[in-house]
Amino acid sequence: MRRFSAVLCVAAAAFASSLVTASAQQGRVQAGTLECRGGPNVGMIVGSVTNLGCVFRAQGRPDDLYVATITKLGLDIGITNETVLSWAVLAPTNEIGRGDLSGNYAGVNASASIGVGLGANAMVGGSANSFALQPLSVQGQTGLSAAGGVQSLELRPGR
Repeated sequence: MRRFSAVLCVAAAAFASSLVTASAQQGRVQAGTLECRGGPNVGMIVGSVTNLGCVFRAQGRPDDLYVATITKLGLDIGITNETVLSWAVLAPTNEIGRGDLSGNYAGVNASASIGVGLGANAMVGGSANSFALQPLSVQGQTGLSAAGGVQSLELRPGR
């Protein structure tokens, strides 16, 4: 039953993500990828806060570092040892300068893990909501957890 609930949670997020993304992708190009990594996290039933180190990679340009804080509201139960998120960054143009991805993003999330797990995320935001982090981003995590709901992402320039 737990496994079915986790699958249902991920499927619901995937559906919601596709609705958010359809409007978010219009007139945008894939400018690069954003990869974020974080350590242990404890879900507090109705939400959590996770801090991550991120790097934006685009072909022919040096890596651009960011610090991210993800705040989740909704079901979030369990403990994860490590989280890795990877998004395709969709932008109005291919030319993204250092720190341009900084800003606040919002979207939906669903994830589950028993040992190793997966998740789905869709985010829209940044400067004047001009960036979209590709829906159904790859999220890998280890631990025992289940989460689903809405989330916000604050992305700041890193070192």
